[in-house]
Amino acid sequence: MATTIQPAASTKPLINYRVDAGVGVIEMCDPPANTYTYEMNRQLDDAILRARMDNDVYVIVLTGAGDKFFSAGANIKMLASVDPTFKYYFCLHANETLLRLEHTPKLVIAAINGHCVGGGLEIAMAADLRIARQDAGKIGLPEVNLGVLPGTGGTQRLSRLVGKSKAIELMVTGNTFSFEEAKELGIINDIFEREGFLENIMEYARQFCPPNKAAKAVGRIKRAVQTGWEIPLESALAVERENQQLLFQSEDAKEGLSAYVDKRPAVFAAK
Repeated sequence: MATTIQPAASTKPLINYRVDAGVGVIEMCDPPANTYTYEMNRQLDDAILRARMDNDVYVIVLTGAGDKFFSAGANIKMLASVDPTFKYYFCLHANETLLRLEHTPKLVIAAINGHCVGGGLEIAMAADLRIARQDAGKIGLPEVNLGVLPGTGGTQRLSRLVGKSKAIELMVTGNTFSFEEAKELGIINDIFEREGFLENIMEYARQFCPPNKAAKAVGRIKRAVQTGWEIPLESALAVERENQQLLFQSEDAKEGLSAYVDKRPAVFAAK
């Protein structure tokens, strides 16, 4: 019986996770390029679940360690050392991990602090919002230059962001491009100044936390869009109604409606 070749397990922390005033920060940490391996993805998966299950976390910020790379994608040396069976399951697990980000009813912000290419962009595209650091690097899906395709959701998520034809063009050329170009294409939502980038990201994220916003409503808006995006409109409207009904029963809705009637700012409570 053939034996699947697997890389040696790593015991070092490859994901740093912390909670700061309602924001769960997940940092990919494998310098210099924060490339991911199976071990990193397992730690990333664990961090996503921790943030999901933590009632004190309302928003998730995903970023890379240092100031040169968000992530350069999968670790090529690791991929070159394993057999095709392992590669398949590696990609499957990566897909499952990124779907977990999309399925979690908490807003996910990718803080793109440096180069964001290949699998790094695939990770960022699984976030709900993408904010880049000005002049910090390039972005793109150059996998075609390695003789492969973007295999962690890139072909699907990019086409949903920029349209079918443009996505094919970007992937078959394999070119990388600036954050400004990515913003024009709709891949990036905004670009923040270099200085104080993460501090500004945290401030931006906290606007979606109580008492500023009803975190449950933010999360349910995300879930309605993510679930309804690719199902028939009638079914998607049903998903929307069910999420709305959950919100109608919440204290946040009572506060929001009362504040509107009383002509005062709403103050939303923590869970």
